[in-house]
Amino acid sequence: MFKTACQEQLLPGDTLQQKWEFAREAGYDAIELRGKGDFHFRDRLPELRRAQADGVVMPTVCVDMLHFFGAFDPDLRRDAVAQMKSQLSVIAELGGLGAQTPASYGMFSRRLPPFEPPRSEEEDREVLLKGLAELGEHARAEGVTLFLEPLNRYEDHMVNRLEQAAELIRTVGLDSVRIGIDSYHMNIEETDPAAAVLAVAPLIGHAQVSDSNRFQPGAGHLDWPAWLGALDAAGYDGYLAAECRLTGDPVDAVRSVPAFLHRAAG
Repeated sequence: MFKTACQEQLLPGDTLQQKWEFAREAGYDAIELRGKGDFHFRDRLPELRRAQADGVVMPTVCVDMLHFFGAFDPDLRRDAVAQMKSQLSVIAELGGLGAQTPASYGMFSRRLPPFEPPRSEEEDREVLLKGLAELGEHARAEGVTLFLEPLNRYEDHMVNRLEQAAELIRTVGLDSVRIGIDSYHMNIEETDPAAAVLAVAPLIGHAQVSDSNRFQPGAGHLDWPAWLGALDAAGYDGYLAAECRLTGDPVDAVRSVPAFLHRAAG
């Protein structure tokens, strides 16, 4: 039976404790946190410690910033790495599992004009390997994991498919760097999402879920039995974290996710 989590911004309530009360009643097992830039996540430590003392389960954090470790600008890259190191340290202090980030988001797409990025593929790879190595070493020292998330071709031009993330991670060679898969992006990029999961099974560290249209699971046309079946066959025992938009009544929509996923998993 899969464990489910929900990102904090989707849950009703003014405090993490209130959100957790709703989440538990709805059938979730955890809350996935969001990590903003400017060391905002670090500054939340008093709030997060109080929530942890009150029993709130918070195993992972998903980055919520405007630039990432694959940025074209070196100053932005340095800041993104510093922010991610801080988020890894905070989630480690909470006894969590790790932090999820893409290489970039909205920085460039080869599918939209001007089509050719200002950096070569070789330069992209050098930047990504350097960033993953630095973040992976920090994660290893903290006892947590960095989850690299492939995004679809319209949101990132560098890491779109699981096999691309896997190649980078194998090259870095650190157990503290793993793939954070996302069903929405996989629906766009993978010819066979279930086969893609099985092909990189040992490297999957985290999973985020939304349907083919980015709404809550069950609101689109993704083949959930096949996708969840592949994760089960891959031996994945982590969380399925809802990262999605909500259609219909938002409270009903977010409440529906755990039951839907458990039905789809059979």
